[in-house]
Amino acid sequence: MKLLSRLVALHLAALPLAALAIAAAGPAQAEGQVSIAQQFGTTYLPLHVMRDQKLIEKHGTAAGIDIAVDWKRLTGGAAINEAIVSGAVDFAAGGVPPLLLLWDRTRKNVGVKAVGALGEQSNVLVTNKPGINSITDFGPDDRIAMPAAIVSLQGRILQMALEKKLGQGKHTLLDRNMIGLPHADSMTAILSGSTEVTGYFSNPPFQQQIVKDPKVRTILNSEEVFDGPATGVLFYATTRFKKENPKTFGAVFAALNEATEWIAANKGEAARTYVRVEQSKLDPAFIEEVISGDDVKFTTTPAKTYTFADFLYRIGSIKTMPDSWKDYTFEELHDRPGS
Repeated sequence: MKLLSRLVALHLAALPLAALAIAAAGPAQAEGQVSIAQQFGTTYLPLHVMRDQKLIEKHGTAAGIDIAVDWKRLTGGAAINEAIVSGAVDFAAGGVPPLLLLWDRTRKNVGVKAVGALGEQSNVLVTNKPGINSITDFGPDDRIAMPAAIVSLQGRILQMALEKKLGQGKHTLLDRNMIGLPHADSMTAILSGSTEVTGYFSNPPFQQQIVKDPKVRTILNSEEVFDGPATGVLFYATTRFKKENPKTFGAVFAALNEATEWIAANKGEAARTYVRVEQSKLDPAFIEEVISGDDVKFTTTPAKTYTFADFLYRIGSIKTMPDSWKDYTFEELHDRPGS
C-alpha cells in the first residue's frame, strides 16, 4: 500500500512540471527546425534510428535545407497531445486512441493527422495474483497499471477486450481499476507484490522483461482483441506545420520510412542502436530477440487503426466518425494498403 501511494504521488507531482515545460516551449518552429517528442519502449525504435543516424538532417540536405532537430522525451498520451497542440513539439509518437481524440478535436484548427505507423507490436496484460486468470477476475480492490488510465492505448484495448467478451456497454467494467503509472514504476509494483497493483498492461520490452518472473503471467494479448497484429502507435503532426514547413515535413517523412526499412533488414544493429540511444542496461541480444518476435513488424503502413475509431465513436469519446483511415492520416500514406 505504501509503495503504491509513493509511486502515484511521485507520478502526479511530476505533472505540473511537465505542463510548465510545455507552456514555456513556445510556438512550433519555422522551416528548417523541428522538435520531436517520443515515449519509452522498442515500439519507438524507428525514432531512435532517425536520431542516431541523423536521417532527418540527411534528407533535409537532399532537399536543400539544413534542419536542426530537437528531441524531447514525454510520457503518456495527455502530455504528448498537449505538447503538439500547444506547438511545444512539431511531431509526436503516441497511441492510436490519443491520436484519434486529437484528430477529432483539432479538425477545424491545427489539424492533427498521422504521418505514419511505428509498426505492429503486441501489448500484453500481466498479473501477479494467483486467482486472476481472466480480465473478468479482477476484483474491486485490484489495480491495473498502465501509462495512463482509460485514455491510453492499453486502457482502450482493455475496454475493447471487455466489450468483446461481455458485450456492448460493458467496456467500463474495469475503468475504476485502472491507474496511470510509468512503466518502471508499474514493473516495481508488480514484482514487489506488496501493493494493490495486481495487473500491468505493458508494451515491449517491458512486458518481455517482467514475464521472466515466475509469479507473473499473461492473461490478455492485444492480438486477441484485433484477431491478429494491429498498429498500436502512430507518428503524427499538424496539418498547419506541414503547410508552413513542407520541406522539413518531407524530410521527416522520408527519414521515418528509411529508418523503418533499415530496422527490418538490420535487427542486430537496430537493437544496439536502441541500447545506445536509451542508455539502457539491457543486453542488446535481449532487445534483438524482442524486435525479432513473430508478433513484431516494422512498417509505416497503419493496420486496423479504424477498429479503434469505430469503438471510440460508438462509446462517445470522439464526436466525428471518420469515413476511412485516410481521414486521420496524411495523403503520403494513401497509396498504401492501410486500414
